[in-house]
Amino acid sequence: MRLQFVLSEMGIGLRRNLSMTISVVLVTMVSLFFFGFGLLSSAQVSTMKDYWYERVEVSIFMCGQASDVPNCADGEVTQAQRTELETQLNSLKPLVQTVYYESKQESFQRFKQQFKNSAILDNLKVDQMPESFRVKLSDPQKYAVIASAFQGAPGVEQVLDQRALLGNLFKVLNVLTWVARGFAIVMTVSAVLLVATTVRLSAFSRRRETGIMRLVGASNLLIQLPFVLEAVLATIVGAVIATGLLWAGVHFGVTGFLSPLLPFFRFITTSDVVAVAPLLFATGLAMAIFASFFTLRRYLRV
Repeated sequence: MRLQFVLSEMGIGLRRNLSMTISVVLVTMVSLFFFGFGLLSSAQVSTMKDYWYERVEVSIFMCGQASDVPNCADGEVTQAQRTELETQLNSLKPLVQTVYYESKQESFQRFKQQFKNSAILDNLKVDQMPESFRVKLSDPQKYAVIASAFQGAPGVEQVLDQRALLGNLFKVLNVLTWVARGFAIVMTVSAVLLVATTVRLSAFSRRRETGIMRLVGASNLLIQLPFVLEAVLATIVGAVIATGLLWAGVHFGVTGFLSPLLPFFRFITTSDVVAVAPLLFATGLAMAIFASFFTLRRYLRV
């Protein structure tokens, strides 16, 4: 009987404040969407870091014919210098996982493959390409060990860490993630305030009914529950829509479009959306319950 009464009161409240309820749904949806977007962005950055940092290499470029750095003043790297460099690299195992020597011809072929439509190829010759050792480390964070050991060594033009090339990309992604989180916080505060306002208006419109319920001895929980359930229902609907939009965005935008377009990147999947969905619903419920009980205790004085 009490459940039927609570549901009946909740239905009355939803009908009387339909426009405000829709507003709560929309604001909750937007706030949870950006909250989820921030979580998924963090997961994407983490996934990309793990994927690329496992594959990045340290490249030791050796002096060539076109080298103009002071360390290459004596000319092109000699066979003895090349052998000495390789010996030193092999002596650094297990920090050095693999060492691959790339000849001028291999460097030229790789350059042609990467820039096959560039006009630079018309004037580029094999002898102009640098030789290099491509070194994969067991711990990419210890790049400084390789840099300090080989930068300035005889026959070495430059030591390049590919992580530095990816650093700017990850910085941009991290900034976007924090922007999404900041916007989510603003929208969450807005949603809480709107839920509180909606509950307050609903309580005010039914102040006569709640007054009668207090006179006949109804418990605080029974009086408050219809208002709380109204807010909970609105936030759940908002969470469902937000989760659906995130799932659709990842399924069609990431898996369906970006993954085939950029096959050398690793992207998040819809399973990541499923993983963050409980947190979105929990956040929505917490918003509704907190705003409702805080407002009801103040305006119903129960």
